[in-house]
Amino acid sequence: MNHVAEGRQNFQVTLFIQGRRGNCSYQSELSIRSQKTFPFADYKPEKARMGTAGKVIKCKAAVLWGMNQPFSIEEIEVAPPKAKEVRVKILATGICRTDDHVTKGTMVSKFPVIVGHEAVGVVESVGEGVTTVRPGDKVVPLFLPQCRECNACLNPEGNLCIRSDLTGRGVLADGTSRFSCKGRPVQHFMNTSTFTEYTVLDESSVAKIDAAAPPEKACLIGCGFSTGYGAAVKTAKVTPGSTCAVFGLGGVGLSVIMGCKTAGASRIIGIDINKDKFQKALDVGATECISPKDFTKPISEVLADMTGNTVQYTFEVIGRLETMVNALSSCHMNYGTSVVVGAPPSAKMLSYDPMLLFTGRTWKGCVFGGWKSRDDVPKLVTEFLEKKFDLGQLITHTLPFKNVNEGFELLYSGQSVRTVLTF
Repeated sequence: MNHVAEGRQNFQVTLFIQGRRGNCSYQSELSIRSQKTFPFADYKPEKARMGTAGKVIKCKAAVLWGMNQPFSIEEIEVAPPKAKEVRVKILATGICRTDDHVTKGTMVSKFPVIVGHEAVGVVESVGEGVTTVRPGDKVVPLFLPQCRECNACLNPEGNLCIRSDLTGRGVLADGTSRFSCKGRPVQHFMNTSTFTEYTVLDESSVAKIDAAAPPEKACLIGCGFSTGYGAAVKTAKVTPGSTCAVFGLGGVGLSVIMGCKTAGASRIIGIDINKDKFQKALDVGATECISPKDFTKPISEVLADMTGNTVQYTFEVIGRLETMVNALSSCHMNYGTSVVVGAPPSAKMLSYDPMLLFTGRTWKGCVFGGWKSRDDVPKLVTEFLEKKFDLGQLITHTLPFKNVNEGFELLYSGQSVRTVLTF
């Protein structure tokens, strides 16, 4: 069951309907014959559950053995889920810049580790006490859990659940790993670890979604799209007719633009040093794009001149300290709001002039777009299925999972917006 392919099946469904009408009982039989192409048709959840539930699964995973090393496709062992845990077969996973932060050492992690956090999968089996999902459910793994019990989860404005692992703890809630390779434990990553055919997650890190959602697109809702889109519509609360500036035109930056457009912004300025990204930004909703390299004066002054000093919202979607301050300086000194969306480097301190805030600006952070993960991810998937936004605009490459290193090379070269790996 480690390899899932698209296939064509003939099938018959027989429905038996029993009941009473007045004083009479009845039973009717309806048979339906059809032929249809199903994505991932070879995967049969019930059969997989009967064969593997409660057992160790051997499968392929992309293991990162150390910093600045390539991913190594290895056979690993995945233990069964314990109480309140879920084992998931991954169908598709996106390559996000945050995964690369681990390889470069800008995000703390222990090694060896299985990274990946933007995915769609199917529940293979569940541990004792799991009530929100069951085998066969299509799910999105959540790097930002929602326990629904801590003060952040209970606060209407909060979403940074106490069970989040943004500091490289590398284990599940009970303090242990479910992965092993060559006799060694392998660390988890941000409660998810999706660069593997099977993974184990805490129940609080899984959201059940509509079964009709295509995995190779819906996986972006697990991180990149939701983070950027939510930064605009939920964290910043962009207003109709406003002017926005987005620093960084990768997958998350493009998602910010999509959110600004949905919110009704009249002017959306994309900013990046790579002009090859401009056309894609314009395609998803930017009204114009500029490169800081084309100017000698600070970008904040450039934007003020361009807009008559009316930039109300700015978004830093790169994760560089200098750019964070530039974005703050670029929103209106009195009523502007700047949102930090890009993950900052670990163990770095930022210095800025406090006068930037004293005059009235608002500076905000944004984790996962401000969404409450288990509550909001299913709603976002439904909106996608209703064609309220197009995730296909963000996907430039689709590769088989074994080509994970090629996917990262596309990221480094700037050729990809989002590369999706399929299993």
